[in-house]
Amino acid sequence: MAAMMQPQIILLKEGTDTSQGKPQLVSNINACTAVSDIVRTTLGPRGMDKLIHDDKGNVTISNDGATIMKLLDIVHPAAKILVDIAKSQDSEVGDGTTTVVLLAGEFLREAKPFIEDGVHPQNLIRSYRMACSLAIEKIKELAISIEGKSLEEKKSLLAKCAATTLSSKLIGGEKEFFASMVVNAVVAIGSDDRLNMIGIKKVPGGSMRDSFLVDGVAFKKTFSYAGFEQQPKKFVKPKILLLNIELELKSEKENAEIRLSDPSQYQSIVDAEWNIIYDKLDKCVTSGAKVVLSRLAIGDLATQYFADRDIFCAGRVTEEDLQRVAAASGGTVQTSVNNVIDEVLGTCEIFEERQVGNERFNIFSGCPSGQTATIVLRGGADQFIEEAERSLHDAIMIVRRALKNSTVVAGGGAIDMEISRYLRQHARTIAGKSQLFINSYAKALEVIPRQLCDNAGFDATDVLNKLRQKHALPSGEGAPYGVDINTGGIADSFANFVWEPAVVKINAINAATEAACLVLSVDETVKNPKSESAQGEAAAGMMGGRGRGGAAFRGRGMRRR
Repeated sequence: MAAMMQPQIILLKEGTDTSQGKPQLVSNINACTAVSDIVRTTLGPRGMDKLIHDDKGNVTISNDGATIMKLLDIVHPAAKILVDIAKSQDSEVGDGTTTVVLLAGEFLREAKPFIEDGVHPQNLIRSYRMACSLAIEKIKELAISIEGKSLEEKKSLLAKCAATTLSSKLIGGEKEFFASMVVNAVVAIGSDDRLNMIGIKKVPGGSMRDSFLVDGVAFKKTFSYAGFEQQPKKFVKPKILLLNIELELKSEKENAEIRLSDPSQYQSIVDAEWNIIYDKLDKCVTSGAKVVLSRLAIGDLATQYFADRDIFCAGRVTEEDLQRVAAASGGTVQTSVNNVIDEVLGTCEIFEERQVGNERFNIFSGCPSGQTATIVLRGGADQFIEEAERSLHDAIMIVRRALKNSTVVAGGGAIDMEISRYLRQHARTIAGKSQLFINSYAKALEVIPRQLCDNAGFDATDVLNKLRQKHALPSGEGAPYGVDINTGGIADSFANFVWEPAVVKINAINAATEAACLVLSVDETVKNPKSESAQGEAAAGMMGGRGRGGAAFRGRGMRRR
């Protein structure tokens, strides 16, 4: 009786939505598998593309997992975790973004029946973490190092890695052409870690094959005044002066007030302004520079002045391009033209202005420090060039990673099948429920070769059976065998040069396992009503003012409650 008399405890605000227990966990798993199903068809060389257009009317065509995940406006809190792991994979290694989302979704799909049967999520998490560390050890054991090879050998190996990445992209048809371009660009920047040292410039028109690599810096001709066409457009070994100042007559920024007692004094003030600009221009000329670049405007007076003295100038050069010219030519950006010494001037072998499609490009090639490169991309539609740029970004990241962590593994689902076999074997040595969980983890890894087959239109069951048989050979000779996309059978991925850096796989398995464990560890979701009501009030406020003076007031000026 006493228990019935106890008052009800109200802990959370009225309208708070709480869901907990097993149904909550299953709902989160379903949301994550739904997200992985969206990007599932984009995996591999025969993957399909997604066309996404937003409320502003921008159209994006892509099959890059990270790009698709960013553009999907996912609101489910658990599914957002998959978006985060795709972004982290993209920023860490550049490629494998679809793989990581697919693996995380598959781990959760395999865990779902266990959860429904009443297995405690912590048991699953423990087994998954153990399987993850075993898988990563196995990858490191199977990885082949490319260290100690000559530069030419290394370049061809890196080109194979880049070609593997590009084969699943829109520009896969020209993968050899772009792979060598990417490798040359990455080798050119050397040990410099800054990605922005490789510039990618897009020029619509022409075919993909018209794209070219500049061993130096190239940027679009900036806005120019009269007199520009009289300037020389080609120099051999010029000195380059980089500025961050305006070379034009400007009105005073501050509201300066000058009181004159005599009208003739006005002329002296005007003369002073002209003298200041002429003094700046003289100093630029006496420095010996033949190319003057500035981040700020170079006016019509300065343009004509330089043209008369056979000097090329360009104003309003973007910060990024200016920094790349500085890094390549060995110059330093100056914020004043006083005391310009030879040490701060850059140089290059050849400077020229060249027509590319409808655009004119300023090209600096043969730079002494050579720590920069520019890829000029050509193509038909704008969306196509945008996607080509994203594809090249992935390839550049992959080549950089392969250079640093110089170990590669077999692609085409070979490494996934080998780890799957290894984990299944290992699971047999474990007593208890863990055996089942590690088995399910091993089964989830097979999603990569299965999806590669499905996307290419092959019979996945048939190919997977062949792969299992090959990988089960006791001699271990079947380890590098993966899906052969061209014939629909199986082939030695190493012999076919389908390689990927080990770091991509390690990162993908790590991130996918962490994400799966994170979703499994959530047992309750609490949704606060406050934010929703605030949105509702804002919407009501916007609706006010329509019709009879708005619906916000009622009767004798009373708010409706």
